[in-house]
Amino acid sequence: MTQSSSALLEVRDLEVHFAMEGGVVRAVDGVTYTIEAEKTLGVVGESGCGKTVTALAIMGLVQSPPGRIAGGQILYHQGDKTTDLCKLSSRGREMRAIRGNEIAMIFQEPMTSLNPVLTIGFQIVEAITLHQKLRKREAKKQAIEMLRAVGIPLPEQRVDEYPHQLSGGMRQRAMIAMALSCNPSLLIADEPTTALDVTIQAQVLELMNALRREFKAAIQFITHDLGVIAGMADDVAVMYLGRIVEAAPVREIFHTPKHPYTQGLMRSIPSLTRSKERLVPIEGVVPDPRDAPAGCGFEPRCPHSMEMCKTTMPPLLDVGPQHTAACWLYQPDRALIRRTIREWE
Repeated sequence: MTQSSSALLEVRDLEVHFAMEGGVVRAVDGVTYTIEAEKTLGVVGESGCGKTVTALAIMGLVQSPPGRIAGGQILYHQGDKTTDLCKLSSRGREMRAIRGNEIAMIFQEPMTSLNPVLTIGFQIVEAITLHQKLRKREAKKQAIEMLRAVGIPLPEQRVDEYPHQLSGGMRQRAMIAMALSCNPSLLIADEPTTALDVTIQAQVLELMNALRREFKAAIQFITHDLGVIAGMADDVAVMYLGRIVEAAPVREIFHTPKHPYTQGLMRSIPSLTRSKERLVPIEGVVPDPRDAPAGCGFEPRCPHSMEMCKTTMPPLLDVGPQHTAACWLYQPDRALIRRTIREWE
């Protein structure tokens, strides 16, 4: 694989395993994708598909034991320098210099991510002084400006308040302010709006889009909500059972999904224009990752299952410009390809 001229981070054949009772869980099983500078990559999939574990691997936060990075590369490009994050110690100086400074993460639930006995300002100042040569007074001024940038009213007052004194939306804004306080090149957002009501969710998403443009950062946005992906992402990677099953620009994913799993996700979304049509659920359940199928992980639930799907894992195949899908339907000379596409359209 050659490096894209605008690639900021490349995940190549990443494998993350967890040693559990009853066997090894391949939580991430050969994941490959690229995040372009100043772009947003949406990573979508059901709970437990490996989205968050992939992000934790990038941040060097996979707990060992029981987890470990079993293979692959995470290539972070800084100008002419390329660093394989997989080769860095999670507690080493080089990884600590990157984590929180060059690559920052917003976690799903701010009440479990923020320290309840420390003020919001103290926690932001701690992040700033750890990575920047600023005195505490200057760092606090910067913290106040970051709180103002994310739309928190009365930031001079809020900076000295504790997490429980802020609403859910304000806490999430404070988490965003902390993540952006060192002006990172890449911001990983792990379902940052899941615990928020719809109105606050829309405000936070609009804020993140505006801050991405202002700070010229790339975003990896993790979610199971396709509506959020439609409004946030430039490119989309669809995950299932620890693997990428489809990847394409966001418009291609929504207008011409190719993988049967992605098609199933699209059919299960309520539509305002097709109010009388029944939703079509994806039949079956996700297989136990400790006993994953030998072939395609989606095969037990796939309406187009073939014999080879049960025994051989399909690679990501080119199905269009910048569009790949891991499905044996897209072998050359498969008549079923054309029929499947016609059925979708």
